Amino acid sequence: MKTRYADIPAYDTKDGSEIRELMHPDHHGNRAQSLAEAIVAPGAETRLHRHGRTEEIYHITRGEGLMRLGDQTFAVTVGDTVCIPPGTPHNIRNTGETPLHILCACSPAYSHEERSCCRGELGNRDAKAQRREGTQR
Repeated sequence: MKTRYADIPAYDTKDGSEIRELMHPDHHGNRAQSLAEAIVAPGAETRLHRHGRTEEIYHITRGEGLMRLGDQTFAVTVGDTVCIPPGTPHNIRNTGETPLHILCACSPAYSHEERSCCRGELGNRDAKAQRREGTQR
């Protein structure tokens, strides 16, 4: 099976990124994993969240950011790959001036129901909200 990037509609997620499901069992007929592209706008960050049983891999294809993975925080840039174990809180902030593009591979396949936000943590507001509140970093 094959998909074409230009034919896949993007949608905005609750975590503050734009997503394209490049390959997912719910839409394309594959069985055990999913691949998506996430785009995070300059200055924005995704909501801190975790996946109960899914292992996720991020591969940075454009831009730069600051990744939080459990109790670690580190810079990421083009060519970096990060493995996110099941149950590990994580988010990413775009620290650059251009959109941050991330390939996101999940096994088992990504599920909205399986994802949960980590309450009481920073990392859940987009850049527009931060500017409105005067708290952008």
